[in-house]
Amino acid sequence: MIPNSALLLFGPPGSGKGTQAVLLADALRLPRISTGDIFRQHVKDGTVLGREVQAIMQAGQLVSDELVNRIVESRLEQPDCAGGFILDGYPRTVPQAELLDRLLERLGKSRVVVNLLVDYNIIVGRITARRSCPVCGASYNLVSKPPQQDLVCDREGAGLVQREDDQEEVMRKRFEAYDLQTLPVLDFFREAGYRVVEVVGGNGAPEELTAAIRARLDEE
Repeated sequence: MIPNSALLLFGPPGSGKGTQAVLLADALRLPRISTGDIFRQHVKDGTVLGREVQAIMQAGQLVSDELVNRIVESRLEQPDCAGGFILDGYPRTVPQAELLDRLLERLGKSRVVVNLLVDYNIIVGRITARRSCPVCGASYNLVSKPPQQDLVCDREGAGLVQREDDQEEVMRKRFEAYDLQTLPVLDFFREAGYRVVEVVGGNGAPEELTAAIRARLDEE
């Protein structure tokens, strides 16, 4: 991977994108920039931006692209980002991508997009098999990590439950939103001349996917 790069990580819901962002940040020794983490830190620190974000969220409204961009810009100008960074969950819209493009140009960063290609049916099969204990919070997967007794927690003996977000109908709607929102962003980056690296995921351990991504990044 070229030094002083901005690595933009994309992948559908449930693709393991967040896990890969953490693993890649450790492997490449780069800071991982997550808008959610930035929001929470600003709110915790009581900054002007944090108070603005908190007021918007308490009112049940969405944080605007303009405000998201301001927060990301302030983070990318910090000293630890001077040698490069990984963006996790940003940009989500074309206006955000346009601002980011101008910012990266000003910061003199190389741009690389990693797009995880994972079959939606594989994701649905894995996510809909998840169950958790309502008492102790232990997590299970009916396929890869089942409890000893069907649908019963090994520790508490309580009946396991499925999160609403893990139901197939909810997952399919999230995929539709991802396609509508993210594909135009990827098209923008391609047209802007970014290097776009696509890696097939969905099977195997997370570390294996990290190794595959790094191998692709090292290609000329």
